[in-house]
Amino acid sequence: MASLNIAVGNTIPKGTFGTVPYSEELADHSACGIPTTLSTDSWKGKKVVLFSVPGAFTPTCHVNHLPPYLAKYDEFKTKGVDIIAVIAANDPFVMSGWGRVEGLTDKIITLSDTNAAWSGSLGLRVDLSERGFGFRTARYAMIIDDLVVKYVEVEPGPGVTVSGADAVLAKL
Repeated sequence: MASLNIAVGNTIPKGTFGTVPYSEELADHSACGIPTTLSTDSWKGKKVVLFSVPGAFTPTCHVNHLPPYLAKYDEFKTKGVDIIAVIAANDPFVMSGWGRVEGLTDKIITLSDTNAAWSGSLGLRVDLSERGFGFRTARYAMIIDDLVVKYVEVEPGPGVTVSGADAVLAKL
């Protein structure tokens, strides 16, 4: 991972992500949806919790990182969070499928950061090529309020600590 290029108090750089917005027609898994783009510009005036995982359907991400965010959704809303989003380098279809399997519906937005380009611009990309995964987003979390970073932490090692739901809730 490169050096961190974002800090508390910084405005986030503009980013555009692929996403398949949840709709009822996706619920029975007979449709894939149509990818659209979401820009960080749409976060103007909003409080956003963004957390990043190296990959959808991977053990730590699937079992330990994403589920607590969904379980604590109401707590995030009570603290004024407008948007919760999970980001990974997977394509929008995989992110959408993962979200449907996890039961996210429209509560948590799944975002595709292709080749971890946006995360890389922040110094938050990891090269997992030796494991056959290529470039991925690092495991991190941010609180963004009106496009300004209020919290950013990167996991110092394996597991979920500073980027987990409880750590982020404590900072809201």
